[in-house]
Amino acid sequence: MSDIIAIGGAAFSGEPRNLALDKYILDRAGKTRPRVLMIPTATGDNAEYVAKFYAAYAVLDARPAHLPLFHRTPDVRQLVLAQDVVFVGGGNTKSMLAVWCEWGLPEILMEASASGIVLAGVSAGAICWFEQGVTDSFADRLRPLACMGFLPGSCCPHYDGEVERRPAYHSLILEGHIQPGYAIEDGVAAHFRNGKLERIVSKKEGSRAYYVSVEEGKIKEEALAPTQLPPQ
Repeated sequence: MSDIIAIGGAAFSGEPRNLALDKYILDRAGKTRPRVLMIPTATGDNAEYVAKFYAAYAVLDARPAHLPLFHRTPDVRQLVLAQDVVFVGGGNTKSMLAVWCEWGLPEILMEASASGIVLAGVSAGAICWFEQGVTDSFADRLRPLACMGFLPGSCCPHYDGEVERRPAYHSLILEGHIQPGYAIEDGVAAHFRNGKLERIVSKKEGSRAYYVSVEEGKIKEEALAPTQLPPQ
């Protein structure tokens, strides 16, 4: 089985007192004390962000590690394929993908997925799995970005957490700059299995995700009701 879990926002760093989505990801591995690898490339391997990851996932009784790509880098394939879960952090998606290509990481992650390793992430770590994503990697405005294409269509994170996200996603879809896809609010995750949506889960009451498309020249938002997760 191939599991990919895309979080719209507010994972361990955004809401460290409620790790329900992070626990949900770990539970998909089906292991006691699962090995989980954080890839913090999108923040330039920011040390504070990495420390928050270790603190959160230690509380969840996992075995955390991280992959540095801006310091001394270990054998990337060996490290990735030794995990039960790979978690991609947020930040600058365009720069992240450029660095990943230099290290051959997209191909390694595809191999990891085929071997049953759970792939997950938040914000940049959510959109990277799709064919396209809405990114704030550019200073001037939100733009579409070609991503790895493990999942079909597009993805827009922070759908309720950043006021410009929703209108920008609508405009990009209407104008044909980006494919229809999934808009995910903060505190919500879309869980895909074998390339198809399995379920939506949320740690925030009232939050949800949407499938956004065009119908008769107008935006259509299909609300995707989530399963509410207990606090962790």
